[in-house]
Order: sequence, then C-alpha cells, then structure tokens
Amino acid sequence: QVQLVESGGGLVQPGGSLRLSCAASGIIFGIRAMGWYRQAPGNQREWVATIASSGSTNYANSVKGRFSISRDNAKNAVYLQMNSLRPEDTAVYYCTAGAGSWGQGTQVTVSS
Repeated sequence: QVQLVESGGGLVQPGGSLRLSCAASGIIFGIRAMGWYRQAPGNQREWVATIASSGSTNYANSVKGRFSISRDNAKNAVYLQMNSLRPEDTAVYYCTAGAGSWGQGTQVTVSS
C-alpha cells in the first residue's frame, strides 16, 4: 500500500556532499510527517531527521549543522541534503512516513 523509494546515495570523500531523495506513494503526503533514518552494518537503525507537515524540522545531534531535510508536497518527495560528510555517516539511509513504513534504502559510503 505504502511505497517509499530512496535514491541519491553513492561514494563520496570526507567533507563532500550528497542529496538523497525519497519518493512516496500510497499516502496523503501533504498531511504526513516524514523522516530519515540510517543503519550501518552491525549497528541499530538510528534516527537522523524529521520534517512535519507544517515544514518544522528536527535533527539528531550528530548531524545538526551538516544535514538539512526538506519536502516538496507537489512531488510527494522528501529530501536530505548532507554536507561535510564524515566516515561515520556511512550507512544505508531509509525514509519513513511513520507507522512502520520504510523504503528499501540507499547506500551512502564516505571514504577516501
């Protein structure tokens, strides 16, 4: 019913930038809060950022000042702009519309 498709991941050097996208379907997008999570091998999935339907945002302390979440309701899409990337940012990044809905994820690798 709910489909979330992440894209935009890849290999980047430390200090570089990437922009992730999440396309949503099967939901009334404009009234839903959206979020980004990430999971590295051997680690638990951790919360990264959230954007409310109003546009209000919240970030994990580890990414504040470096990452920015945004949404485009006309495109049913949510984005994560990642700047000043660090090796510890390496993970599979997932978007969510809440209620246990997840995409398949997109791999981000930060390495020199």
